[in-house]
Amino acid sequence: MVTRVSTPGNYSAVLANLLAAQQRQMSAGEKVATQKNGSDLKDYARDAEMLTAMRSLKTRIETYQDQNTFISERLATQDTALNQVADAALDARQAIADALASGRVDTLMEDLQAQFRNAVEGMNARYGGKYVFAGGQVDTRPVTATALADLTSGPPIASWFKNDQFVTNAKVDEATSVQVGLLADDLGTGLLTAFQTIQAFHQGGSGPFTGAMTAAQRTFLEGQLATWDGIREDLTNTTARNGLMQKRVESVRDDLETRGNQLAGMMGDITDADMPEAVAQLEQAQIAVQAAAHVFTALQESSLLNVLK
Repeated sequence: MVTRVSTPGNYSAVLANLLAAQQRQMSAGEKVATQKNGSDLKDYARDAEMLTAMRSLKTRIETYQDQNTFISERLATQDTALNQVADAALDARQAIADALASGRVDTLMEDLQAQFRNAVEGMNARYGGKYVFAGGQVDTRPVTATALADLTSGPPIASWFKNDQFVTNAKVDEATSVQVGLLADDLGTGLLTAFQTIQAFHQGGSGPFTGAMTAAQRTFLEGQLATWDGIREDLTNTTARNGLMQKRVESVRDDLETRGNQLAGMMGDITDADMPEAVAQLEQAQIAVQAAAHVFTALQESSLLNVLK
C-alpha cells in the first residue's frame, strides 16, 4: 500500500504543528510573566476545591488581622489615657502630701484643679474621633465637669458622667473574644468623689485652703491620703488589665500572621510556578515555534509550482 502525499495535506499538518507550538509558547510565556501556574481555578483542576477552601480561610484571617490592628490601636489609646488619669490621681495625692510636709496650702487648690483637668482630659480621650470611655455614646463627651467648683454646684457626681453601660467586646480570632471597652463612670466616680470632698471642705467652715495650714485642715488632709492611695491603686490595676489585654491581642495577632504565612506558602505550592522549569518550557516552546516555522517555509520552497516556474 502506498500512502499518498499531497501538498495541501503537508501544509495542513505543518500549520497545525505551528499553531500548537505558538499556543504552547503563549502559555509558557504567560506562566513566566505571572509566575503562576494558571489564571483561574479551572487551571488547577484537582486542586481547585482545596484552593478555594484555603482562599476562604485566608480571607477570614486577613479580616481578623485588620480587626486586631484596630483593637490594638484602641487599646494603646486607652493605655495612654488610663496612665494619664492614674498619674493625675498620684499627683493630686502628692500635692496633698507636699502641703502636709510644708504646713502651707497656698497653691493646693490650684494644684488639685490642674490634676482634675488632667484626669477629665484622660477620661475624655478619643480614638478615631470617638470617645473611648463613652460606651455606646461614642459621639458624646463622657465627663462634662470642667472645674472643681462644678462638683459642689448641686448635681450628684453621677450626673457628670454621660456614658451609657454598653461595653465593647471584639472577636480577635475564631475562638477568642476580648472585652475592649471601659466606662468613664467606672474609672472616675471614686476620683471625682474624692475631688468633690476636698472642694466641699475648701468651701466649708474650715476652709478655705490659703496660707498656713490649720489643725483642722491638717487632720482632714491626713485622712485623705488613704483615699487617694486607694484610687491610685484601682486605676493602676485597671491600667494593668488593659495592658494584659494588649498583650493577648498582640499574641493572637502574631499567631494569625504565622498562620497566614503558612497558608500563603501552601497556596503558593499549588499556584506558584516553578520558575526554572517555566523558563525551560518557554525556551523549548520558542524552539518548537522556530522549527515549525522553518518546516513551513521549507515546504513552501519545495512546492512543485516553484519547480515548474
